[in-house]
Amino acid sequence: MIKKMEKMKLFVYHANEDDPKKCSAKKLAKFGFVKLETNIRKTPKDVILLNPFAKKSLSKEDLGTARKHGILVVDCSWKHAENSFDFLIKRGRSRALPFVVAVNPVNYGKPLKLSTLEAFATALYILGDVKKAEEMLNLYKWGPNFLVLNKEPLEDYRNAKNSSEIIDAMRQYIEE
Repeated sequence: MIKKMEKMKLFVYHANEDDPKKCSAKKLAKFGFVKLETNIRKTPKDVILLNPFAKKSLSKEDLGTARKHGILVVDCSWKHAENSFDFLIKRGRSRALPFVVAVNPVNYGKPLKLSTLEAFATALYILGDVKKAEEMLNLYKWGPNFLVLNKEPLEDYRNAKNSSEIIDAMRQYIEE
């Protein structure tokens, strides 16, 4: 018997710092994939906070928390990213995403400079909801290329049991 994938709640703290025409968070909200929050104090507690400055990588170990409380992404300018996480760190479990390469038009080819859409797709893929990651990425014509470009590492990360195995897998892509 196949266990049905529980729907994970996806949240975005939106700081209104980016070009609205290029904002993947707003488009995700428009199509019902995420709940957008502009008041930092109203962001949910106990979530998985995708934080590029976190010391621990997201892994299958986080699946229970993600299913129960959700995943939170901060949508802000990369120039102000570090400051945006100061308050939010206390609200959830900070997890970094492992090495993947962006395909969004603003940061194409840059490792880890992901759009909100790419961050959610990476997290969902690692946590086993590949179908939802694909569905979200289809909102943009460049989106499916994210999975094509990052297929091998994403599969390795998805098959990893914990954060340590993800870091081990990630090393082979960084050192190549």
